[in-house]
Amino acid sequence: MTDVMPGTGRLSHAPLDHPRVKRAKIGVLLANLGTPDGYDYWSMRRYLNEFLSDKRVVDISDWIWQPLLQLIILTKRPFTSGANYKLIWNHDKNESPLLTITKDQTAGIAAALEQVFGETVIVDFAMRYGNPTTESKVRKLVDAGCEKILFFPLYPHYAGATSATANDSFFKALTKEKRQPAARVVAEYFEHPMYIDALAQSVERAYAGLDHRPDVLVTSYHGMPKRYLMEGDPYHCQCAKTSRLLRERLGWEKGAIDLTFQSVFGREEWLKPYTVEHVAELAKAGKKNIAIMAPAFSADCIETLEEINGEIRESFMHAGGEVFTYIPCLNDEAAHIAALVQVIRDNLQGWIS
Repeated sequence: MTDVMPGTGRLSHAPLDHPRVKRAKIGVLLANLGTPDGYDYWSMRRYLNEFLSDKRVVDISDWIWQPLLQLIILTKRPFTSGANYKLIWNHDKNESPLLTITKDQTAGIAAALEQVFGETVIVDFAMRYGNPTTESKVRKLVDAGCEKILFFPLYPHYAGATSATANDSFFKALTKEKRQPAARVVAEYFEHPMYIDALAQSVERAYAGLDHRPDVLVTSYHGMPKRYLMEGDPYHCQCAKTSRLLRERLGWEKGAIDLTFQSVFGREEWLKPYTVEHVAELAKAGKKNIAIMAPAFSADCIETLEEINGEIRESFMHAGGEVFTYIPCLNDEAAHIAALVQVIRDNLQGWIS
């Protein structure tokens, strides 16, 4: 750590005209997918344009994709997406639920780490798309005296379209810094015992409040083109392992948990089975009472609050289903915060004791 004299901002060995130096700290920067600033057309268009222009998300040649995106998709989709966001919007704080929950997670993690490390560690968050940007938060941490930054994408499972693009934005932000901090990136934590236990506790709580035990638990993960799996993306395998470990932690028999994928976009084949189709098949097969959860999302968002509780629920009920129970994401539950804090502490080893 830099040898700064307390209360002076001066290096003990430096001349009087040396620039002031902050006492060295360590930054922990959490990162989530992102959120529009509002659900109006232009806020949605800016957000969707940034998101769908990312090559990690849509890897189609620009000369094919951009005319389609700019002239067709972005003239219509902001209206439908905006209407969906309006349904789940936190109107009291005028922000998306994802932003509200990420703030709560950050506060919980910061409080826990302060008990261990005092004021040496600063915790903040950024969004890959929308605000606050990764670049702005890297700048803020550096300005606060962080000579080391631990970057933590809040995705339990690795995927090029989530973890990798978040890392891209972090490394890009570092290129803007005159004095780059030392940097580490937290790897995926899909099999971490505390994460699996937090998932299991959420299931146990939900089931304890039900009159009748669901016929099956559906674990719905965000989908991706099947081609990505064939090209080496480990996401599918990691999702499957999480569901297996969850079943084993719960002590359930094989077949008690189904693995599915949601949020299909475009004409290309995506990872299957598709959640929206699978729940309808369950209802038609006589499984009228199901529970569903989304382990790949660290916080409830449009894909869980609107898609699962809207489109997917409707598919199940329309096919003859009777009881549909959505188990919320882990959000800022105590067991989840404890798991994230442990992952952070593991990754801070060697930097601080």
